[in-house]
Amino acid sequence: MADNPDYQYIDTAADLATLCDTLAARPYIAIDTEFLRERTYRPELCLVQVKHEEVLACIDTLAIDDLSALSALLLDTSVVKVFHAASQDLEIFYLLAKAVPTPLFDTQIAAPLLGYNEQIGYGNLVNEHLGVELAKTHTRADWTRRPLPDKQIEYALDDVIYLETLYLDMHRELVKQGRLEWLEPEFAEQARPEKYEQPAGERWKKIRNIQRYKGPVLSIIQQLAKWREIKAREINQPRNWLIKDDVLLSIAQQQPDSLEELGHIRSLDRKARERFGTELVDVVVQARKLTPEPQPPFNKKQKLNSANLARVQLLNAWVHQRAHELNIAASLLAPQKVLEKMVTGDGRAALSGWRDPLLGEDLDALLKGEAQLSVGKEGLQLQRD
Repeated sequence: MADNPDYQYIDTAADLATLCDTLAARPYIAIDTEFLRERTYRPELCLVQVKHEEVLACIDTLAIDDLSALSALLLDTSVVKVFHAASQDLEIFYLLAKAVPTPLFDTQIAAPLLGYNEQIGYGNLVNEHLGVELAKTHTRADWTRRPLPDKQIEYALDDVIYLETLYLDMHRELVKQGRLEWLEPEFAEQARPEKYEQPAGERWKKIRNIQRYKGPVLSIIQQLAKWREIKAREINQPRNWLIKDDVLLSIAQQQPDSLEELGHIRSLDRKARERFGTELVDVVVQARKLTPEPQPPFNKKQKLNSANLARVQLLNAWVHQRAHELNIAASLLAPQKVLEKMVTGDGRAALSGWRDPLLGEDLDALLKGEAQLSVGKEGLQLQRD
C-alpha cells in the first residue's frame, strides 16, 4: 500500500452521510469499486473506495442499507468523479443512482493524449507514469467476505491513492498542452444513459449473426431473448445460466409446441427444461403468431481494392508522423477504420472533434493529390503544390 495508511472504513449510513458531506465540498474525488457479477444478473457492489487529499475511505456497501448519500454525491455536478476504465463502474452507479455520474474524468481515455497506449490498464499506467509496481495478489479476491482482511483493503485503496496522483498529473499536463477540452466529447459519450440501459426487448440484437434469421424463427428469437432477459432480472442470475444463445437459437429453429417436443432439443439441459419448459413452449407458440421486428441495418465491411488500400497506407504514414510529433497514439489520432471511410467516400467528414484541426486539411490534400510526402531528417514531410 502507498505511504498513506490512515483511512476510514464506512459501514453505517450515518458515517456515509458525514463522509459524503465532506467530499461534496471538494472539486474532485478519485473513485473505484470492487464488485462480483459471475453469479448474478446485476453486478453486486461490494466496496467503494474514494479519495481526495487527506480523505481516504472504503465504503462497505454490503453493510449499509441506505446508500442515498453516495448517490447524491455521485450526481453532484460540482464534483468531478475520477475513474480509470470507467464503463463498469458507471454501469454499477447507474443502477444505484438511476443516472450516470457527471462530470467525470477517465484516466484510461486521457492517457493516449499524453503518449500512452490505448486501453492501457491501471497497473501499467501507474507503473509507467509513477514507477510503482502494484501488487496483483487480490485480483480474483472474494469481495463479499466479511470482515475483509487488511491486505485486501490495502489492495483496494491503492486503486484510488495512485488514481488521484495520476489525475492531478494528467490534468495539469493536458491543460498545459491545450488538450483538456479534446476529451469532452469522449467523456460525454461515456455519460450517455443509453450505454447502461438494457431494454429487454432489444437484447435479441446482440445475438451473434442475428441477421441470418427471418420470419417466424426471427420472431421466436426476439421473444425468447426478451423472456430470458426479464426472467434473468427476476431471479438475478446471468442470462446464460438460464439458456445460452446457441440453445435459444435451437429452440427457435425447431419451434416446439409441447413439452414433449421441447424434450427433443438435446442442447437444452434437463434442469432448465423442468424449471422453464412450460414458459418456453408458451413463448414459442405466441411468437409464431407475431410479425418479427425489423432487423437492424447490417453493413457488411467492403474489402478495399488495391488502389484504395494504397491510399489508406499513404494517409496512415502521415498519421503516424503527426502522432509522433504530437506524442499521441496513432490509433487514437486516426484509427484505420476512419482512414478507410475517408478513402471510400466520407472524406474529411470521417474525422471527428479535435482530430479534424490536427489532420483534416493534410489528409484531404493528400487524397486530392494537392500534397505529397517526402522523407526528411525528422521523418516524413508534407509538401503542398
